[in-house]
Amino acid sequence: LDLTTADTWDDIVSLVGEAASSAEPGAWISGRGWHQEKWSEPPDPMVEGQPVHDGLSAVSPANPVILTHASGHASFVNARALELAGIDADTPNPPGGEIVHDAAGRPTGVLRETAQRLARAAFAEEEASLSEAEREARAREQVRLANEELLRKGVTSFQDAGSGFGTVDLLRTLADEGALPVRLYVMLQGGMATLEGRLDEYYMVGYGGDRLTVRSIKQVADGALGSHGAWLLEPYADMPASIGLPTTPPEEIERIARLAIERGYQLNTHAIGDRANREVLDLYGRTFADHAEMSDLRWRIEHAQHVNPADIPRFAELGVIASMQGVHACSDGPWIILRLGPGRARSGAYVWRDLIRAGVIVTNGTDVPVEDADPLASFHCTVTRVIEGGETFFEEQAMTREEALRSYTWANAYAAFEEDLKGTLEVGKLADITVLSRDILTIPADEILETVVDYTIIGGRTEYSRGS
Repeated sequence: LDLTTADTWDDIVSLVGEAASSAEPGAWISGRGWHQEKWSEPPDPMVEGQPVHDGLSAVSPANPVILTHASGHASFVNARALELAGIDADTPNPPGGEIVHDAAGRPTGVLRETAQRLARAAFAEEEASLSEAEREARAREQVRLANEELLRKGVTSFQDAGSGFGTVDLLRTLADEGALPVRLYVMLQGGMATLEGRLDEYYMVGYGGDRLTVRSIKQVADGALGSHGAWLLEPYADMPASIGLPTTPPEEIERIARLAIERGYQLNTHAIGDRANREVLDLYGRTFADHAEMSDLRWRIEHAQHVNPADIPRFAELGVIASMQGVHACSDGPWIILRLGPGRARSGAYVWRDLIRAGVIVTNGTDVPVEDADPLASFHCTVTRVIEGGETFFEEQAMTREEALRSYTWANAYAAFEEDLKGTLEVGKLADITVLSRDILTIPADEILETVVDYTIIGGRTEYSRGS
């Protein structure tokens, strides 16, 4: 179910009820895209600003339901899913996660961060019931549809922030078959036990005619601001008892950092809160100091959404790339001050200008499926910071249009060690070109969102043409 356009919690309950009315008893109902801060009215009843599962459970008594937050950092489940996951009032919080309870100690249905895995393990049993051929066919169709959407939106290269070895195996097969039109830069995900013995065999650069590169590892230090999971130095303004939480212990990320640097892998770590960003910068710094002979590492912090001002120059000092997503500032702008308060929001939230001024390389993207894959929406936010209602969200942090274009092209290529092949239109580079209906460097800002993609060209071949 697509929950991105739901206006209220009641709308979501209705969508699930409709799905349950035609679903086989016992079949899972899944969806993604809800965000409590974007609803026109708060749910009733609610706990910590989020609904409780009673209404959802009433319309889906025979079907387990799992609904993922827009950020991916929380899920909402019904009573049947709680039962299958073995979650009750006495279930302890897993490391790096939280099972939200009401005043009586009853699980509300909200599972934050790693607590989602309890329900996803039960959900995965349905996938396991499929034959190997059915699973591969489903995965191939997912890749085909993703490529189709990316090409339609002018994307010629895509950086996949976390996939397993099985996914890489499929992508390598598709590359061999010539079925990967969009170039992929894939980050491997997993813990030490998963990664340690397999990194050498999966390292690849420019495989299949520059269609597939695997040379980086993804780790996750904390959650998201929307779900109160981002790890902060000081408590949330709207939840004073919480500073969020580390989803992976910093010492575990540091062990993987040492593995990465010794195997020649780039490390890209998700960090949203200012505490998480500081911890990651600290462990990167220690790793670099212990391997001073290594250079041009280009390690990244993914998102870097809320950074303490004291840590901004450290990105440049360490050579760490701020891998950011412009569109998040406009999506989050209407509610971010509620989370952080006006002072912290102004000094540390989505501070692109401060980072650039400090000499930091700032990249751009959409974080799909958290946001739509459309680069033009992110470009528009990057240069305007215009949020819902027409207000601006600390517009002094906006980029110029040239900076925004560079963040989306050359900077992304640099962050993937591909600036000799991509990022600028030069003789000798790959002929990857997006042709737009308007000149986004000169048109009025409010016309940027009216711009459409005319052609998407990859390797000199037109992969998408509007109207054809």
